[in-house]
Amino acid sequence: MDYTEVSYSVADRIATIALNRPEARNGYTIRMSDELADAFSRADADDEVRVVVFTGQGSDFCVGADLSSGSLNAADDAGQVADQQEWQEPAGRCTRRIFDSSKPVIAAIRGAAVGAGSTIILPADYRLAATDARFGFVFSRRGIYPEGASTWFLPRLVGLGAAMDWMISGRVFGAEEAAAAGLVHRLHEPDELLDAAYELARDLAANTAPVSVAVIRQMLFRLTPLDSPDPVHRVDSRLIAECATSPDAVEGIMSFLERRSPEFTGTVSKDVPGWLPWRGGDHPPT
Repeated sequence: MDYTEVSYSVADRIATIALNRPEARNGYTIRMSDELADAFSRADADDEVRVVVFTGQGSDFCVGADLSSGSLNAADDAGQVADQQEWQEPAGRCTRRIFDSSKPVIAAIRGAAVGAGSTIILPADYRLAATDARFGFVFSRRGIYPEGASTWFLPRLVGLGAAMDWMISGRVFGAEEAAAAGLVHRLHEPDELLDAAYELARDLAANTAPVSVAVIRQMLFRLTPLDSPDPVHRVDSRLIAECATSPDAVEGIMSFLERRSPEFTGTVSKDVPGWLPWRGGDHPPT
């Protein structure tokens, strides 16, 4: 896909995906949603990419749906799909792709992050925010409904109480409230935000095993909602048993004993176990 509303670059094993409509304060469009889904798929398929930094060009991350034409034209987009029950709303095209990612995603947010700007960051592994960031799940104030599967993601991050407050009121709130509730991991001054995101990305790229990270982030997403630890323990047990023949496990232990940086050789495209439940394996959790 030729990108016109996002930018994509790779350097030092870090992919940067940025919303790229600064003249419109990165107002969210259907085109942008499709470009984001493509960009995250591109990063996921590239074994050289170890971490993704997700940000926005300009002084705002995203002010939500671009309503300059009066609507997001979602109805027209849905009308082009033969089976409208299979149509995917635009924010969910991004959040579902990040959810399925095998690479850790660091969202770096400054300025306005409301509507889609708040929902598309929820599946990120890390959310770093500038002190000037403002968030808002403003749907009730527009007479519409939450998007991006945000009613699934948000309570898992901040608890049901905060999610109810923010979503029912639709109010805009600041970075300190977001951090206190757990929506944001850390706060930084606006001119230090991206440096902090890349510092974290470099640490993850240098010191973590890509296959291990890919499995862990999916275990957290997919196994946490289960009502018993027993099926999780079965997955754990099989993974740990396989460590005996894993070059990455050997390298992780030897690098620790030899007090050196690890050189992991496993790749996501080849070495993530195919039997895992979310990969269609033979031991789905029950």
